[in-house]
Amino acid sequence: MLTIALLVLILALLLGGIGLAVEALRWMLIIAVIFLLASAITGWLGRTRQKTAGTPDEPSV
Repeated sequence: MLTIALLVLILALLLGGIGLAVEALRWMLIIAVIFLLASAITGWLGRTRQKTAGTPDEPSV
């Protein structure tokens, strides 16, 4: 009886640990996508502002 209880406890801890790891990976992916979008928007805005500031795209020779 004790062996079954120990086996169930180990199985619960194992499945719980796997579930936590999957949830952590999911949140890491969500945060990475948010950072990617924020950096893309920031880069695009910076490039747009640089062009409108009168800086030529190609230097004149």
